[in-house]
Amino acid sequence: MRILFFADAASVHTRRWVAAAAERGARCIVITRQSAEVPGAQEVITIAPGQDKLSWFKALPEVRRVARRLGQTFQPDLVHGHYVTSYGLWAAACGLPVPKVLTAWGSDILVTPRESRLMRWVVGWSLRRADLITADSLDMVEDIARYHPSAPVHQILWGADTDRFVPGTPGTDFEVVSLRSWEPNYNIDLIIEAFARFVTMRPHSHARLHLLGGGPMEAALQERVASLRLLQQVRFHGRVGDQAMVDAIQRSRVSVSVPSSDATSVSVLESMACGLPIIASDLPANRQWIDERGGWIVPVRDIDALTEAFVAVHDQPAQAMARGAHNRERVIREASRRGQMDRMWQLYEQVIKPNPKLRKRKDAVQPGAPS
Repeated sequence: MRILFFADAASVHTRRWVAAAAERGARCIVITRQSAEVPGAQEVITIAPGQDKLSWFKALPEVRRVARRLGQTFQPDLVHGHYVTSYGLWAAACGLPVPKVLTAWGSDILVTPRESRLMRWVVGWSLRRADLITADSLDMVEDIARYHPSAPVHQILWGADTDRFVPGTPGTDFEVVSLRSWEPNYNIDLIIEAFARFVTMRPHSHARLHLLGGGPMEAALQERVASLRLLQQVRFHGRVGDQAMVDAIQRSRVSVSVPSSDATSVSVLESMACGLPIIASDLPANRQWIDERGGWIVPVRDIDALTEAFVAVHDQPAQAMARGAHNRERVIREASRRGQMDRMWQLYEQVIKPNPKLRKRKDAVQPGAPS
């Protein structure tokens, strides 16, 4: 199988998805705006680097030229665009006569279409040209259905690596971990404020807050931590690799993820895989995974509720451990990355079955010859 991806090469989600496809035998090329190494890709092609929204449209003629060339040389069996309002637009408009797969990431369905009529039109136009659509939360699947695409829509999770993300032995202190980016949507400022209140309420807890993820709000967040006199209790780790992330999760007692808007969070699933209870904001995607058996749901940007959740985890350690164990079992059963990528591979095979080009090429391959 030959797959032409339109996706952010710098994203860990892209790298994991392409690697999973390559592990299952696919040949992959990635078209992106900012070049980066993608394990499993035989080539990464950069088109129109930059960040402004208008350049997505300006680049369309070049996208079609590159796609036309790859159609002759690489001969992809399908095109897969990740993030509907950008790379999904490129995939839908690339002009190749092969099945189009679009994967929604979250804000491209839940936020951006509400910003303008143009973006809503782009979303609808792209979705209606897809042959297969995936999203990683049920609320996104429902929102996509409102555009009346003719393609089937499936929930496919990014999933957690349940072989790497496993329970460990928590530290002796009360440690809390946040894995979300330091951007306004993820409310890291609120986590810091609630943690400060918790430290005041439980001064002998030996509490520490680990902030992973990195992002543009770093300076402001560090300044706030200093003003709260929490420099010894709050540690800024930034962007780290999988092993450092596993280490931070395993030594913690709870993982907190309280964004204002979100689809299914990979970091939440990874924390669940490590056997942690979750404190999560009251969003449909979070409620899909977190209930009273797995953690605490708090209203969006409610600092009092978040503080109370910290107190509950600290004061009820046996209950917190039981909720973490429940989360581990559920992720293994419903959200392992291997299982989700196996499902995606089956969908790939289904969507290319009607493709006569692929059948013709396979028929031309002689026994024992490389395909």
